[in-house]
Amino acid sequence: MHGWVPLTIQLAAGVVLALAIGWRSRRWRTVWLPAAGLAGGVTAYATHWYIVDRGLSDEPAPAALWLWIALTGMAAAVLILGWRSAHRWRRGAAVMAVPLCLLSAALVLNLWVGYFPTVQSAWNQLTSGPLPDQTDKATVAAMASKGNRPTHGSVVPVVIPSDASHFKHRGELVYLPPEWFASNPPPQLPTIMMIGGQFNTPADWTRAGNAIKTIDDFAATHHGKAPVLVFVDSGGAFNNDTECVNGVRGNAADHLTKDVVPYMVSNFGVSPARSNWGIVGWSMGGTCAVDLTVMHPEMFSAFVDVAGDFFPNAGTKAQTIARLFGGNATAWAAFDPTTVITRHGHYTDVAGWFAISSDAPPAPRRNFAIADAGSIRLASRDADANPSNQTAAAYSLCALGRDHGIDCAVLPQPGKHDWPFADRVFASALPWLAGQVGTPDVPRIALPGTTPPSVHTGPAVPVERPATAMK
Repeated sequence: MHGWVPLTIQLAAGVVLALAIGWRSRRWRTVWLPAAGLAGGVTAYATHWYIVDRGLSDEPAPAALWLWIALTGMAAAVLILGWRSAHRWRRGAAVMAVPLCLLSAALVLNLWVGYFPTVQSAWNQLTSGPLPDQTDKATVAAMASKGNRPTHGSVVPVVIPSDASHFKHRGELVYLPPEWFASNPPPQLPTIMMIGGQFNTPADWTRAGNAIKTIDDFAATHHGKAPVLVFVDSGGAFNNDTECVNGVRGNAADHLTKDVVPYMVSNFGVSPARSNWGIVGWSMGGTCAVDLTVMHPEMFSAFVDVAGDFFPNAGTKAQTIARLFGGNATAWAAFDPTTVITRHGHYTDVAGWFAISSDAPPAPRRNFAIADAGSIRLASRDADANPSNQTAAAYSLCALGRDHGIDCAVLPQPGKHDWPFADRVFASALPWLAGQVGTPDVPRIALPGTTPPSVHTGPAVPVERPATAMK
């Protein structure tokens, strides 16, 4: 949501708060108003401390966000401290100021992350409105049994048992393309696992990421043939950043590999073959996409990492080990992609698309060509020093991956670290990924600008395609 709506609401919030504060008495101006200002500062500080303590974001928030959080705390204090001395109309202004300031903070937050692209999408999310193409499992089963092949796909809410992982998760979603309804039992279609960011719900890719329109458009141009998508819950709660690992915040990795994959095979008849499974993830989900693929090449064969980090990241390396693994460095190493790739050795038939923002801060030595093991270690050191530098992470992981047989490319694209960027990357990568995982009648194409990876016979070179070619 951009344009006049956020600006109008913020202007209204400022005016209403000013009316709520007023000039009042000398005691109000010298005692209670400073106390309200202090309360606002404490609110902003406490919010910042919580985000840092939980390792929820490594990117600096816009100053306007902290301003509106502080003004929200101040508005609440003005309401409480100034209630007795206020006239009736000023009390009304004070009551209105709190939600208006809170809404202004939410709008600034949304401008930062791009979570709700439109007012309608925000309303649908907040009111639990239906998703695009949403139906239920009984309906799609009846359609399939009667051979009713729809013109567009269907989104089915599912409750996947967590018998293997014991991970407490929310309801998840499955997209079935028109081709799934072509026969009974359905054809064994390929599947793509869709993973969102740190602050997430399973529906984020369908609402903020516009994935249903993207996949429906793709299916429409391929006679209804497209991969099945499963929108998973990697956190269990909106603010539970698991980084898709097994740790103190839950066995998220086991849920995705031991609960979700078998469920999709047994309940929707998708192909169990590793060559027919891929993962797409944005931000934290991008980290997950790489990690799960290199840890489970027997289960996944392709990934799209949209601005992921260098390793599962909840702060510095020491903070990550403490927050995600309870201080167990061995457990951390088991989920560190660099360690996993190095220990595994050569990979066969694994491919990855690393999407980075061409507008993001560059990585140190960004234009180097990695030509030997020493250069790879140097690139890894750069990424390890700042794991949330997605540019450095992509170049380092792709270089290491290519040196171990993973066919990958680093593809810059204009945009910032938000959901609209993830939306555009998914649309760009889908033709390649759909072919890579074996979608019927979809040709298998090479990654843009790449040649096959080395088989330990030559230098490992991370490939970059110019941003203009991605438009």
